[in-house]
Amino acid sequence: MTETFGARVRELRETKKATDPDFSLRRFAHAVGVSATFLSRVENDQGPPPSAEKVKKMAALLGEDPDELLALAGKVDPELPEIIRRRPRAMADLLRTARDQGVTDEEIRKMTEGLKSRRTTREGRE
Repeated sequence: MTETFGARVRELRETKKATDPDFSLRRFAHAVGVSATFLSRVENDQGPPPSAEKVKKMAALLGEDPDELLALAGKVDPELPEIIRRRPRAMADLLRTARDQGVTDEEIRKMTEGLKSRRTTREGRE
């Protein structure tokens, strides 16, 4: 069975709560900016996930990758559509090619590191 957004958040929060009282349902909800009732419903899969910004806040507080939690919530980072809109052909081609060629997470990680390294090297020469 696929893990739900609510179950994942509850698992992460409960793990943190074992050593930090700030991760009680009420305190965590307050830190995220939602009601405890809302968070409880989300964690029990009785309501939709919060906004993308609130999901990102949860990820930061829980020490998790925001894109992973956003994906579980059925959302994407709000900045991604704008990135695609700025370069629609290139970004769409890149994403479709990666999908069609079966590019692995590891290959994407290596490409990303290579691009970051290239930019750092280029900036160092300026």
